[in-house]
Amino acid sequence: MSETVTKRLWVAYGPNGVVGKIQKDAEGYAVHMAGKPEPLGVYPSMEIAKNAVHSHLKPGSDRPQFREH
Repeated sequence: MSETVTKRLWVAYGPNGVVGKIQKDAEGYAVHMAGKPEPLGVYPSMEIAKNAVHSHLKPGSDRPQFREH
């Protein structure tokens, strides 16, 4: 028997383009910032993951838009 793992992906867009992504898998919501080789971390909820992306932007940055792909 094989198991099917569903992954979902959201891309975070700032005013100048892509700033990061959030990938949902069986372990949680993994945050990857654009241009960084290692993931920022894995979070238990989408809202916490979105906050993590926003908190790693420059101070005063608007919250990015998240679009599912």
